Amino acid sequence: MAFRFFRRIRIAPGVTLNVSKSGPSLSLGPRGAKMTVGPRGTRLTGGLPGTGLHYTRQYGHGSSGGRRGPSTIADGQTETNLTLGFFQRLTTPADEQSLVAGMREMSQQNDEAALVSLRKATHLADGAFLAGIVAMKRELWAEATQHFTRAIANHRQLGNYFTKYGIHAAMALPITEHVSAIIQPTLRGVLLAQTEIWQEINEPREALACLQRLRKLEPGDPVVLLSFVELLLDEYGQNRDACQRVVRLTHDITNETEIHAAILLYKARALRTLGLDEAARDALTLALRRRKDRPPELLHALRYERALTYEALGRNAQARNDFERLYAKNPGYEDVAKRLGV
Repeated sequence: MAFRFFRRIRIAPGVTLNVSKSGPSLSLGPRGAKMTVGPRGTRLTGGLPGTGLHYTRQYGHGSSGGRRGPSTIADGQTETNLTLGFFQRLTTPADEQSLVAGMREMSQQNDEAALVSLRKATHLADGAFLAGIVAMKRELWAEATQHFTRAIANHRQLGNYFTKYGIHAAMALPITEHVSAIIQPTLRGVLLAQTEIWQEINEPREALACLQRLRKLEPGDPVVLLSFVELLLDEYGQNRDACQRVVRLTHDITNETEIHAAILLYKARALRTLGLDEAARDALTLALRRRKDRPPELLHALRYERALTYEALGRNAQARNDFERLYAKNPGYEDVAKRLGV
């Protein structure tokens, strides 16, 4: 019952490509307002800069399956920045023109056309990065890896063309449907995307190698830690050395965010495998102390894991209490109904 954790890749402020199991979406907009178009419809997000306050408004699909919102999501400034004038085209190198054309097609969600253009710009770091993202989105794993390899080789140039054209962009890979983390177009961003590909094509050793490199780059990054401990337990969950390593890596984790709460879930699973059920119960109770604005799926997983831990401790009344509360929230969750005899 493992969560599938992805990441949110931020290229620059303002534009976000959200890639998830339900399909990709793209967001563009200035600070304080953003529009996202994806397979679930159009969402307008606005905020008050400096206040931390945001709002989200969702517009679903019509019954025909078409979009009720606009198919092109770009403000006037973005459209202007991605349009090369006649004289500018005369002096702009062909590969750079292809990069701009690819970004423009991406902003209009024309993925096939975007990839055609971006393939002509892959010796530019930004072109390779975007080509990798679009190829990944289209499940062209081998091609995406090839593009990301080029982006890694030239990672010091990542972001240069976004800055040049004043394009505010961001790309995202949700951790779950509700948990995301933002990164920039850097070596870190490419490695995180490549890690997802290795996991997708069942190459755990390659994924762990990417995460090891990321741990050296960003030792305090909770997203990287979460991905690392998740993969360790998914692949080597019954290995005591792997579980001990997870416990060592997570020894000082507190319940600051939903990312940290998810890390505590994996810490508890490692502790249970090591036979340390009381410690596992403490970790899960800590993770459940904050429930406001936490993804329901994460809260359900934490409560289910704690109920199993109570059973292992012989505290059947407390286990049943957690199972009952979980059943009331989600009657079809795992084998809860069977355990309760309902």
